[in-house]
Amino acid sequence: MSDITHIDIAVIGAGLGGAAAAALLNKAGFAVHCFEQAPEFTRLGAGIHIGPNVMKIFREIGLEDRLAHIGAHPSHWYSRDGRTGDYLSKIKLGDFAVKEYGAPYITIHRGDMHAEQIGALEPETVHFDYRLTDLQEREDDVLLSFANGKQVAARLVVGADGINSMIREKLLGPEKPRFSGWVGHRALIDMNKLRAGGMEYERCVKWWWEKSRHIMAYATKADGSEYYYVTGVPVEGGWEHDTGFVESSKEEMEAIFGDDAHPMVRGLIDATTEVTKWPFWNRDVLSLWSRGRLCLLGDACHPMRPHMAQGACMAIEDAMILTRALQQTGTGDYRTAFGIYEATRRERATKVQTISNANTWLKQPEDPAWVYAYDPVHAPLQDSVA
Repeated sequence: MSDITHIDIAVIGAGLGGAAAAALLNKAGFAVHCFEQAPEFTRLGAGIHIGPNVMKIFREIGLEDRLAHIGAHPSHWYSRDGRTGDYLSKIKLGDFAVKEYGAPYITIHRGDMHAEQIGALEPETVHFDYRLTDLQEREDDVLLSFANGKQVAARLVVGADGINSMIREKLLGPEKPRFSGWVGHRALIDMNKLRAGGMEYERCVKWWWEKSRHIMAYATKADGSEYYYVTGVPVEGGWEHDTGFVESSKEEMEAIFGDDAHPMVRGLIDATTEVTKWPFWNRDVLSLWSRGRLCLLGDACHPMRPHMAQGACMAIEDAMILTRALQQTGTGDYRTAFGIYEATRRERATKVQTISNANTWLKQPEDPAWVYAYDPVHAPLQDSVA
């Protein structure tokens, strides 16, 4: 990096959205580099859903087949009563998704997906241990300063740096996210432990209780060997920890969901060896997606609770539309490109953010085609906002 003084586009953050933006922009012919504060790549996170809407983008990047090979392919998204096991809805996926929505629906370990995304980037264009500490908006570029002492000048900067985005803070001023009053528990389980109890677990099922408490459980590997669950639980008070997550326990899970849980839910809890607890945060819908040579993407722009399994998908959709907008205008007319990007993305991203935060998605039978059939690769671009 010492010989790089100027690049077309800097993507701040090499998470799922940032890595997708870097891959797509590079494929479109832009000189793009991605800067990540983590010192190195690690297999972080847990399970994640990738809907057909985003598998179409991975087709464009060249990763669709690889991800489809690694991930699990649920036949349905089931919603069930957490006590009785009664089915509340059965949403077809599997072969139906491929036929009706144009691509497969997979569930996968976030770290495995992220590894494929990072591997698809040219090694010299993705830089770890680059924590952004300052930026200066200048007439012809933006000067980025990093904690490691390096400086980079970029014509455009894409803030894909998450819910605590420094780029967002530069655009809007200091504004901490608000605790939502909800936490989630996350655990990975060896499927053989579950099967030892004599029950066959569905590959994608959401268990519901009163007040929208729930456990979302699904396979993360094609062979079904790894199973994951994440809860959503309302709590009193705030998040009283200085860390992004804390250790939880099987005992805490038992106390929350009780002895009257369905036997398959009790089986999940019994098979739990390690579980963590994470806060869910809220931010208001943004009135500003870009300013000057800076723009926002993904959680930096429209963070949402995970209840619709579309948070990462919205970030990757953002990356696709932003790339197409810049292809149309070129970097020289970036203001128009950013306007097209926002005009095309705002309504859809806000709708998904609102439904995700309400935690009602697929609890009852409904048609998810407006989410899954959407094609960000070919959908019409909207005229730039004023």
